[in-house]
Parts: sequence; structure tokens; C-alpha cells
Amino acid sequence: MTAPSAPPLPPPGSLGAWILAARPRTLVTSLVPVLVGASIALAAGRLAVLPVLVALASALCIQIGTNFANDVFDAEKGADREDRLGPARTVSSGLLRPEAMRRAIVAVFGLAVLLGGYLVACAGWPIVVIGIVSILSGLAYTGGPYPLGYHGLGDVFVFVFFGPVAVCGTSLVASGSVPAEAAWASIPVGALATCLLVVNNVRDRETDVIANKRTLAVRFGRRAAERQDLALLAASYLVPLGLAIGLRSPIVLLPLLTLPLAVRHHRELVAREGRALNGTLAAAARLLTVHGVLFALGLALSRSLTLGP
Repeated sequence: MTAPSAPPLPPPGSLGAWILAARPRTLVTSLVPVLVGASIALAAGRLAVLPVLVALASALCIQIGTNFANDVFDAEKGADREDRLGPARTVSSGLLRPEAMRRAIVAVFGLAVLLGGYLVACAGWPIVVIGIVSILSGLAYTGGPYPLGYHGLGDVFVFVFFGPVAVCGTSLVASGSVPAEAAWASIPVGALATCLLVVNNVRDRETDVIANKRTLAVRFGRRAAERQDLALLAASYLVPLGLAIGLRSPIVLLPLLTLPLAVRHHRELVAREGRALNGTLAAAARLLTVHGVLFALGLALSRSLTLGP
């Protein structure tokens, strides 16, 4: 299979360069957990729409700020080399200056803080904790004295913040509570978001070794990463099955319709190498999106479509 060539780069300092730095294809990992958290509140009949929209905007700001931070910090650490297999990074490619990127990080995280002020008024001090930890972790993913992504902790970061933190946090601001269903529903969301990182780490493992970036794929090898991917996929389907049984609502099984996509994703991860895995990464994002939409729909209808009294 011939790997697709890299797309042409936008002009330096252009809007296209900033869009590239924001990595829009990854932003689905912020959208899906908010959607799932809101669906749980809707099922309980306590959905507050404006807090959900503000939570989504804040989550997008934090993720974009994290992507900006990764761009500049990876460039400074030499992780983004000329032989990079993934999409081009703007600082290392000379499209954006490090100083401009740092100002953008402050601006985007600052906007997240402003939005968070409204969410604190809605849900209280837990949102303060979530916001502070999320921003600090976003900066620490590739920056600071102990960058998480360079020590094999990126998978934990992605699972926790795009799973339990985002889903349960949305449920809290949308309804004022975090029911048990929110905690369980956060597992498939975090698992599928982590699958994106697994693909990324398998693709980049050889260049990551040179940059001393010790991801799990570097530490334990490709086969271990493939098994990790399989375990994450299994969790993303077993939890809806368990929720469907616990809630006595077959509609929660809607995500099982995406099983063919999951099988294809895993087969591509096993079979592909190098730049060809960029297509697998895009497919993993689509899997997260479709699974998340169907999961949210099933959860939203779960209390109105049940078996028995």
C-alpha cells in the first residue's frame, strides 16, 4: 500500500497555519464527552442547555491550548523532525514563531478560564478543580520538568480527561449531579479517545525513540500497543452492554452498530506502518464520533425505552 503524500503547507503566519496548529481533526475528542454527559442529564430530565454549550466551548479551548503547547514544546525538545510522519507541526516547520504560539496559549487558556467562571457559578467549586487540573495537565503533557507524554503517561492523561473528567464534568454542569451512569459512560469515551493516541504512538515510535519520548509503544513495543488497542475497544463495547442490562434499555446497545468500524480500525493498526497510519488515525476519530453519537442517543432515550416496569 502506498502511503499518501503530505499535503502542502499553508503560508507562514496565515490563518491556515493557526488552523493547522489547532489540529481540528482531534477536536472530536472534546465534542463527544460533552455530548455523552449532556445525554445523561437529558435522560434524567434536568438538561441545562447553556451550561452544556459553555462547557463545550471551554473544553475546546483547553484542547486547542494543549495542542498549541504540544506544538511549541515538542519543537523545543526536538521531537518534531524533518522525517515526521504525522501532520506538520507549525513551530518546527517555521509556519509560526514560538513567541506567537506562547501568546496564543495564554490567550486560549485565558478564554477557557473566563468561560469556566460561568460554569463555577452553575456547579460550584468542583469546576474550579477540574479547570485548574485540566489546564496544568495540558501544559505538562509535553512541557515542564516531567512531561507526561514523554514518560508513558499520555495514555492515562487522555483517558482520564477525555473520559471521566469531561463526561462527569458535563453531567455536573448540565444537571447538578453525577449519577453512576455518567461514570460508567465515561469509560467507552475515554477508551476510544485513547485509541487515537495508540495509533499516533505506533506510527511515531521510531522517531520518538530518537527524541527520547518514552511512550508505551516505545517502552513495550508495537505488539503491546496492539493489545492495548484491543482492550480499549473491548471496553468501549462491553460497557454499553452492561449499561443496557443495568438500565433494562436495549436502546443503549446502539453503539454496537459500529463494531465493523472497530474491527476495521484494529486490522488497519496491525497491518499498516508509517505514514499510512494517518488514515487509521482519521478512521479512529470517525469511530469515536459515530460511537459517541449513537451512545449519546441511546443514553438520552434509555429511561423512556425500557423493558418491564
